[in-house]
Amino acid sequence: MTEAATQAAPPRRRFYTQLWFWVIVGIVAGIVLGIVAPAAAKETKWLADAFIQLIKVIVGPVIFCTVIVGIASLGNLARAGGLALRALGYFLLATIVALTLGLIAANVVKPGVGFTGEPTQAQLDQAAGQIQQGRTDSGFIAFLTNDLLPKSFLGPFVDNKVLQVLVLAILTACAISALAAPLRKRLVGGVEALSKVIFGIIKLIMWLAPLAAFGGMAYTVAVFGSASLANLGLLMVTFWATCAIFVFVVLGAVSAWAGFSILKVIRLVKDELLIILGTSSSESVLPRLLTKLESAGASRQTVGLVIPTGYSFNLDGTCIYLTLGALFIIQAGNESLPIGAQIGLALLMVLTSKGAAGITGAGLVTLAASLQAFGGEFFTPEAIAIGIAVIIGIDRVMSEGRAVTNCIGNVVATLVIARWQNELDRDRLRAVLADPSLVAADMEYHHGGGARDESDQDRAPLENDTADAPDRAAVGSGTR
Repeated sequence: MTEAATQAAPPRRRFYTQLWFWVIVGIVAGIVLGIVAPAAAKETKWLADAFIQLIKVIVGPVIFCTVIVGIASLGNLARAGGLALRALGYFLLATIVALTLGLIAANVVKPGVGFTGEPTQAQLDQAAGQIQQGRTDSGFIAFLTNDLLPKSFLGPFVDNKVLQVLVLAILTACAISALAAPLRKRLVGGVEALSKVIFGIIKLIMWLAPLAAFGGMAYTVAVFGSASLANLGLLMVTFWATCAIFVFVVLGAVSAWAGFSILKVIRLVKDELLIILGTSSSESVLPRLLTKLESAGASRQTVGLVIPTGYSFNLDGTCIYLTLGALFIIQAGNESLPIGAQIGLALLMVLTSKGAAGITGAGLVTLAASLQAFGGEFFTPEAIAIGIAVIIGIDRVMSEGRAVTNCIGNVVATLVIARWQNELDRDRLRAVLADPSLVAADMEYHHGGGARDESDQDRAPLENDTADAPDRAAVGSGTR
């Protein structure tokens, strides 16, 4: 970012021309339809599903191009490796905290104790499908061969395996980084040009976000009305409250240590959070986060590596859901799980939570897989089937909480790691958090319907970003 771009705020657009306004309109309209005409509202889910399907098509290429540009533009694998190790260390610590918080909440509130409801046959049938989907070989070796390592180069893109796409992108970036500088610059420039086309596609898809929010919210209200929510209300309240504690207390403390306010960060990404609430998918906003965080002052290298990696390794909301859901199933079956076994289950979920993409239903499948992998007398196939069937009734509502928490967690992680790496322009971040409209020009150009001046739209990604990385480091280390 140039000094002029930092100081000159773009003219404010009218609220009815902005995406967040129409997403809110879609959410409100969906709620009204779900209450007034639930039968018709149940037929609108395909709008959200179609939108998520389009987003999933583009997520793999976005991650692939972004990671390659982020790593290869450095021209220094040691620096990229240090960034990756710091990111993974942060993710591991956040995962442990989130899993532990879920265990504490389940033991304190005990949402499953005294549960007397019975799942319907439809819920049992749906649970059987989720269990079958989660029934894979467990263990570290199985994780490496089934979830981490791709079986072909194009397969991960076809199957939308985010973690495997990330592996391919890192390998490709390392190979490009080892080439001579002139060839490396040309290749990175080509990938950057391809990413512009991909972001153009995303710009078109995002116009459908209000319709997706309308369909998803109408379906949620119509299907999971007062009866279902009353039976499992305590579990939902416990989950959302635990996520709030994690965001405002845990992430709030981390943000304060890093020198920024969690409340201002949430305000910065409010548009993305509204889209997530409507679509119940954090993948739907991944491209927008890449643009917004770079515009807010984090280096392209940090954003390009941390955000895509976080979508597989830093799913804080999903981790809370896993331990809380597992103990709810135990409590609903009038059983108890010793503390030692709970710790063992949490340690297992440190592994099984990785690679769970931020899409609707992924948490439920991961929960089923985790319970099967843990095994034992407390999680028999029958208990798992009944427990999953019970939770299915409110999973859509909880999925929104998972996705929102995952998104905020990855945004905070990116800014914290950028500061840790001395690749955060703190003056720029401070200005953006005080006035989020400062990022409007970049967001409009990449994801909206307008355009910016030619002088601002064609930043040379390799030369400029690589050259000004030391300047950002100097700004970051000199501004406390």
